[in-house]
Amino acid sequence: MGRLSTHVLDTVSGRPAAGVALELFAIDADGNRRFITGTVTNADGRTDAPLMAGDDYHPGTYEIVFHMGAYFRASGAKTAEPPFLDLVPLRFTVSEDGHYHVPLLCSPWAYSTYRGS
Repeated sequence: MGRLSTHVLDTVSGRPAAGVALELFAIDADGNRRFITGTVTNADGRTDAPLMAGDDYHPGTYEIVFHMGAYFRASGAKTAEPPFLDLVPLRFTVSEDGHYHVPLLCSPWAYSTYRGS
């Protein structure tokens, strides 16, 4: 059975980003988004449960939207106002069964991601 997980690392502090709100959407063939779930990262920068797992896990295109502007404002990090990065969308495709891990490494000025394991 497959599952989708994520975590967020704050590259300004060099620590997990706790308290980041995020949303998961499914993207259909026409590019329309359908909300699946929303959650907040825990003290380890991870979600308490996978974003999708078991019977809810299907191949397709998805987007995770990370609310980084609110996180960095709350953390006291020096940012622009309005923030350079506010909502950070990551769009990706799940093409096989297995574990897809989509982390976000972020500062107020840049971000990166990769397919983790």
